[in-house]
Amino acid sequence: MATAYSWNFMVTPTKPSLSWKLSIPSPFTAVNVTRRQNRTARRFVVFATVFHDPKPTVLVAERLGEAGLALLKSFANVDCSYNLNHEELCTKISLCDALIVRSGTKVTREVFERSGGRLKVVGRAGVGIDNVDLSAATEHGCLVVNAPTANTIAAAEHGIALLTAMARNIAQADASIKSGKWQRSKYVGVSLVGKTLAVMGFGKVGSEVARRAKGLGMHVIAHDPYAPADRARAIGVELVTFEEAISTADFISLHMPLTPATSKMFNDESFSKMKKGVRIVNVARGGVIDEEALVRALDSGTVAQAALDVFTEEPPPKDSKLVLHENVTVTPHLGASTTEAQEGVAIEVAEAIVGALKGQLAATAVNAPMLPAEILSELAPFVTLSEKLGRLAVQLVAGGSGVQSVKVTYASARGPDDLDTRLLRAMITKGLIEPISSVFINLVNADFCAKQRGLRITEERILLDGSPENPIEFIQVQIANVESRFSTAMSDSGEIKVEGRVKDGNAHLTKVGSFAVDVSMEGSLILCRQVDQPGMVGSVGSILGEENVNVNFMSVGRIAPRKQAVMTIGVDEEPSKEALKRIRDLPAVEEIVFLKL
Repeated sequence: MATAYSWNFMVTPTKPSLSWKLSIPSPFTAVNVTRRQNRTARRFVVFATVFHDPKPTVLVAERLGEAGLALLKSFANVDCSYNLNHEELCTKISLCDALIVRSGTKVTREVFERSGGRLKVVGRAGVGIDNVDLSAATEHGCLVVNAPTANTIAAAEHGIALLTAMARNIAQADASIKSGKWQRSKYVGVSLVGKTLAVMGFGKVGSEVARRAKGLGMHVIAHDPYAPADRARAIGVELVTFEEAISTADFISLHMPLTPATSKMFNDESFSKMKKGVRIVNVARGGVIDEEALVRALDSGTVAQAALDVFTEEPPPKDSKLVLHENVTVTPHLGASTTEAQEGVAIEVAEAIVGALKGQLAATAVNAPMLPAEILSELAPFVTLSEKLGRLAVQLVAGGSGVQSVKVTYASARGPDDLDTRLLRAMITKGLIEPISSVFINLVNADFCAKQRGLRITEERILLDGSPENPIEFIQVQIANVESRFSTAMSDSGEIKVEGRVKDGNAHLTKVGSFAVDVSMEGSLILCRQVDQPGMVGSVGSILGEENVNVNFMSVGRIAPRKQAVMTIGVDEEPSKEALKRIRDLPAVEEIVFLKL
């Protein structure tokens, strides 16, 4: 169908001439252009009638492999415009149905606003999506997809390359001989055979590194609070606690995501627990290492060598003590930089883009599509409750235990046809996985991500009598076949069990194990099992007050007077380790755990 467009150009009396350039974008074909001049008002009106090409338009803003481009061109009009500045991108975006970027292009809220609602999907050719405003994308109904699997082997191979190069001083010896020296005795290395490698983060890349290290004759252990033990055993790897991993390893290879929980996880305290002379490889994220602490550990000899592909700031400062350290081997974030990986990423993101434009659900989506307002309004408080119950439950799992089996129970007066729990299940999955992963979970990819990690989530309904006006009375999350950091959270049947409900629009924790509690799930929580006796609330409150930790809610659930009780404390700030130790040392306290929500 033909569509008419009109452009108006005004001419002021002080400017006797007018020139303009009318640019018709490639997806349009101009059929007729006329110009009419009103000499009195000095106004030109340009009318253009165009036919719209049925093919969607994909803007590729950074270089993409030819295989990916070929796939895109078979389905859409492809505009390869590289090195656009922000204003140029905003100008082009209203003519595009899809956008593909790498890490160098910022896809801000303004980009989505300027798209005028036409932009349907943004593809990130790679894993990280720090450069895309996910909130703005979701608000504007735009799907965001990435390419998380194609560079797995390349990253693993680079990790092994750094491991072997570090062990044999390859980079230092190369620089030495090129400067005219011949220093065989200076660059004596260490053997890998029989040495213990700790793989920190046993996901896709970590497990591939482990396989290759086993082939080099190394003894491999791993730490990952989420990885199933049977998957590790299948390739001859033992899952251990964080402390055991760092204290027994000769080599440590980092493959964990950068999250609030892993930020600067390797710091002065961690280095002090390591074997003297340990060697560290990082091809994950720079922020997981406190770089100043690593320099101190290198200077003291606690860490003999480090091989780094990633840094807190990229590129690092030219005068970086870490980069210039003689016992450090560095590369400029080359983990995914192989020809094969780049082609694989191109194909993976192109397939996701084409699928999204066809209206298919993308397994690599990192944000949720917009939900009908009435459904979101009704389920909003339960969405929050579901995610927080998942976060709480997974943090109660002891290190070394792999989460594989989760049961979710919904108590409701509504029948199955009147209560769609897919969104709630997705949010529970989000709470279970996101605290220990770099993956973004939503309604689109929740089941896929759970299956990929060997996580089986079953749902059960308890049909209640009463009015169906309230969609859900309570939600219960149970994790089976694991050990708990807080033994009181274990039910009589041996699962970690937490339960919550919505009160006055807010998420409340109402049961931990067999103990009834009642605490708002805001901020963070301290769970404390104690002998029920006078003065305990005051003693714990005084310690937190002295540490300037604000208590926003407190609840005590008990079996019977003077018997065991569970104190649940909501706090606005994270208590210091010393404050938690002081609480733990109170005579009546039996166990304590701090949980971030």
